[in-house]
Amino acid sequence: MSQPSPTPRRGRLLRIGAACAVLLALAGYLVVHFTTGGKGAPRCTVRAAGKDGAAYRMQPEQAVNAATIEAVGSSRGLPERAVTIALATAMQESGLRNISYGDRDSIGLFQQRPSQGWGAARQIRDPVYTAGKFYDHLVRVPGYSRLPLTVAAQKVQRSGFPQAYAKHEPDAALLSSALTGRSAGAFSCTTGSDDGTPGSPARVRDRLIRDFGPGVLPRTEAAGGDQGAAGAGKSRSGSVVVVPVASAATPGSAGRRGWEVAHWAVAKASGLRIAQVSYAGRVWSAEDSEKGWQKADADSGPEKIRGSDEVLITTAQ
Repeated sequence: MSQPSPTPRRGRLLRIGAACAVLLALAGYLVVHFTTGGKGAPRCTVRAAGKDGAAYRMQPEQAVNAATIEAVGSSRGLPERAVTIALATAMQESGLRNISYGDRDSIGLFQQRPSQGWGAARQIRDPVYTAGKFYDHLVRVPGYSRLPLTVAAQKVQRSGFPQAYAKHEPDAALLSSALTGRSAGAFSCTTGSDDGTPGSPARVRDRLIRDFGPGVLPRTEAAGGDQGAAGAGKSRSGSVVVVPVASAATPGSAGRRGWEVAHWAVAKASGLRIAQVSYAGRVWSAEDSEKGWQKADADSGPEKIRGSDEVLITTAQ
């Protein structure tokens, strides 16, 4: 036997209730939106030059791993093409995530297998180690920089789907051009709401050295000491780590090295509690991260933004 249909009054009440639920959800969103300064979920973006240029977006975890892959290649003096090949490979194998699973015993960014001599599982889960092992094998491939990306990657990976690397080449090339510093100010990240956790200059220095090698910092700065006129110190925002780039013994100009380090710092900002990165008269700040890289002014801090020969990394207080 069929049930009687709801009365018109009951139907109106149901509609009003549904509308109230929607309004409450919207009000909750707006409260969060305005109390967090309008910031959405953290994300990172690299853009090609020009208003209509291509863009590649990723989550902070992916950006951190991509920056590490680039820095390890840089520490070995490898060309941008090597970084592009490595990034495209990691995009295909793990989505630039340091995963603990895969086909058979494959793990990590490049899905390397302990049983195939790539190292112990704990080593492969270390992005610096695993990127280094990938480059070790890549440089043994004769003429790898002139080979099609799929061919070069396949000679290292021995994948069952070698053509899959090709679809990632445009994004990998765009990302490597920014992370290697060839594209100035092309990489930026937005951050979530500030939880008040202070940053540590020592952690920033340690991570710089681990990713780029000891040559990235002068001995006094690497040890956390006083550099005198060029030294780190306190600003209104927090403690400053100074990375000189004018005399960097790397391919390309000092400007390229500077943007390489500056983009690395932005990629690592959330995890290392970096409040601000300054280089070449431009500033990225966690507080205004939605704006990306901005022209420095008198209020940008730290107080000594000295020009194109140093990257200044300010940790949160």
